[in-house]
Amino acid sequence: MNRTANLVEIFSAIQGEGPYVGERHLFLRLGGCDLRCRFCDSVHTWRPVAQGRVEVTPGARDFVTVTNPVTAEQLLTWLQRQYDGGKHTALSLTGGEPLLHADFLVEFLPVLTQHIPLPIYLETGGHRPQALAQVLPWVQIVAMDYKLPSVSGERHHTAHQQFLALAVQAGVDVFVKIVVDRQTQASELIDALTMIQAIDPQVLVILQPVTPRPGSLAPTPDQVLAWQRLAQDYVHRVRVIPQTHPLLGQL
Repeated sequence: MNRTANLVEIFSAIQGEGPYVGERHLFLRLGGCDLRCRFCDSVHTWRPVAQGRVEVTPGARDFVTVTNPVTAEQLLTWLQRQYDGGKHTALSLTGGEPLLHADFLVEFLPVLTQHIPLPIYLETGGHRPQALAQVLPWVQIVAMDYKLPSVSGERHHTAHQQFLALAVQAGVDVFVKIVVDRQTQASELIDALTMIQAIDPQVLVILQPVTPRPGSLAPTPDQVLAWQRLAQDYVHRVRVIPQTHPLLGQL
């Protein structure tokens, strides 16, 4: 494998979002993102970085600095050390937007899964269906965002539709996370839910109240209850799960 990747960090931590919240995951965070969501909690990943960091002892936060770009062989060595030293239930590919690295991942994942027999958990903006098609054979869990324009400032409905259809057809465990804040437009939420319903009403939908930050105010309890009730008219499974890692100080 001759390709390289831009590494932000490798670390062991508690999964803080979605239906797998609370599990111990091994995280591989790659640099670069083509979105600029207003509520983003990983602004430092938007652009490739000159240096990444690698945790030495799983969960100890004893990071060492490495120089980018990194090779597949380096990543495998660092991930193998984490895997051998900890008890993880999945390997989370995150970012940034990890699917910007699809050409690298399509070569790296087959080798990675031979050495580290963990389910691959893909955390993605859910807007790059062609890149998803490249990596789907090696992914078991897809954590897909639907970006509401009134909340994120992004608009990718058609790409989200194509993306979800591919994941459902592949038979992977896919769920759709929708971040909501005080400015959420119900009409946009209905657009998202109608699309999900048309593809598969059994797809799990996670309504994630935004972690408050400048420009993104948390929704009121009444709003969240109303949106969950609305969502139940379209899909069979709707959960409200906030981010838990900020509560634990695991940032």
